[in-house]
Amino acid sequence: MERSAKVASKLGLHARASARLVQVANAYRSRITIRHVASGRSVDAKSIFGVMMLAATAGTELSVSASGIDELAAAEAIARVIEEPDGV
Repeated sequence: MERSAKVASKLGLHARASARLVQVANAYRSRITIRHVASGRSVDAKSIFGVMMLAATAGTELSVSASGIDELAAAEAIARVIEEPDGV
């Protein structure tokens, strides 16, 4: 399952938003990766270090991929976190 998402927060995926994303990702059993569309860099969504290394600023296009038993729900949940305008 793959879903695209654009970072909506003016602050980008800052530390708190990244931590929230990792927390949500870890609630699912599926393997979840996030790819920075412009750079092509892919990271494990369950790794705070990886998510922070994306350096995703406001407006960055990301691709969320999930594979596993709950892949649809996982991809949608992660995309929602990325698309939250207040950045949590």
